[in-house]
Amino acid sequence: MKKLITIIVILILLVGLAAFFVLISAYQPKSGSTQKIIFNIEKGDGIEKIADKLKEAGFIDNKLSFEWYSLISGKRKIIAGDHPLSKNMSIVEVLDELNSSRNLNKERSITIIEGWTITDIANYLDGYGIASSSDFIKATKLDNWKNKYEYLKSAEGDTVEGFLFPDTYRIFEDASVDDIIAKMLDNFDRKFSDTMRSDASSQNKSIFEIITMASIIEREAKFPQDRKMVSDIFWKRIEIDMPLQSDATVNYVTKKSSLRPSGLDLETDSPYNTYKYRGLTPGPISNPGLASIQAALYPIKNDYYYFLTEVTGRAVFAKTFDGHKANIEKYLE
Repeated sequence: MKKLITIIVILILLVGLAAFFVLISAYQPKSGSTQKIIFNIEKGDGIEKIADKLKEAGFIDNKLSFEWYSLISGKRKIIAGDHPLSKNMSIVEVLDELNSSRNLNKERSITIIEGWTITDIANYLDGYGIASSSDFIKATKLDNWKNKYEYLKSAEGDTVEGFLFPDTYRIFEDASVDDIIAKMLDNFDRKFSDTMRSDASSQNKSIFEIITMASIIEREAKFPQDRKMVSDIFWKRIEIDMPLQSDATVNYVTKKSSLRPSGLDLETDSPYNTYKYRGLTPGPISNPGLASIQAALYPIKNDYYYFLTEVTGRAVFAKTFDGHKANIEKYLE
């Protein structure tokens, strides 16, 4: 009988000790990051599945602590929907949020288009009353972000132009410009995969060079196949020290959207004018989508050195300058 009592006492002590450690871990935040990220709970998700999803998303380290604390605290009435969570929240705070409906539906969607510049994005956000264009532009300074993202360490210039990944985002009504920029940069970090980073390195190209090229391709070619063909032409031109002669880079300087820049435009003295200066531009001229990034990284080899974009958006290629002139007469004049 005494043995049984002793065993029961020991079990009670062990359970109490386990509960004590569960409580301690439940009040410890996972990290110092305050960035809010949407976490979705679907109807029918149980505590175990939610714990799996939270761990996979990086909000908790210990699934058992989450499950035990939800049982001990009675906070098991998880509300389906999108919840704003951050990694500096403890298990207690996470469960408080998941049991609450106060932050649900306080979001809006924004859509950033492939090929938009920082100025385009700023004007879009300003136009919808989300953020002032001047505040957004000021917040895109490269120095604000360079030490926060490994892939930006090779970047040059004044801003994060080129790395604000075009996509549809859900943001909170009170999101700051830094929150919005961080979402775009985080998305770029996910989309530019480890394989792509390795392939860029094997080509002796930095991520910054790939994105700079992709930003030009984005503005020069409309269709995926054309983009990969144009990519090879541009990389070949750089190899033989031939000017890129990209109309898109001239338009970036003049702020025009002409299909064919004027003779005066082509004389504009800027390192972004690839008719006057050889090699890549000093930095990206737009924020390219994934198709243009892949085109810059994986060009289709071809024998062409010239191309133009006709009115339908299709690219027309030529091997020689004479052939290119003939295409201009046929498609553009």
